[in-house]
Amino acid sequence: MKGLVSKSGFEMSNQDKDFFEQAMADVIPLSRGPETLYLKPQETMDKRARREAQALQQENFLSTGFLELIPCEQPLEYKGEGIQQGVLDKLSHGRYPPQASLNLLKQPVEACRQALFRFIVQAEKQSLRSLLIVHGRGRDDESHANVIRSYVAKWLAQFEQVQAFCRALPRDGGEGACYVTLRKSAQAKADNFERHAKRSR
Repeated sequence: MKGLVSKSGFEMSNQDKDFFEQAMADVIPLSRGPETLYLKPQETMDKRARREAQALQQENFLSTGFLELIPCEQPLEYKGEGIQQGVLDKLSHGRYPPQASLNLLKQPVEACRQALFRFIVQAEKQSLRSLLIVHGRGRDDESHANVIRSYVAKWLAQFEQVQAFCRALPRDGGEGACYVTLRKSAQAKADNFERHAKRSR
């Protein structure tokens, strides 16, 4: 009976074979079936994150075209079609505490456009409805802070999710910030319906 031949080409004796088999008796072969889990390299994950960021950027419908500057002394105020005045009144009186905030102070217009879009999208995904946006307040109508403030008002009105927005109370930034309330997300509506259904059973 011939002995085993090792990878190096040397023939193993029967005694070596016995030692080898005893040593390998408890070894369990690695599975090569579908259960094998392959971790994605960090580079692949980074590429995926970049692709998602690029897709989000392409979806950004907020425009930086014509801008009608809002006079510094004019408070921000808006309510969408079909939204009751009571919603805006409660918002202006701080009845909806902010669940998240975004600081746009001293940021370039394009950076603000991207940041605001991501902020609203993420807020909707997380079913947040009450937000605070800090945009600053300039001393004159053409100041950078008032340009950003005017853009924020223009951009917020372009979101279907936005119910209303208005200037914040002094404790939250006053004229240099605004409260925003979003419509209830589809997921939140579904969860609410399920809760009511369980109560009625």
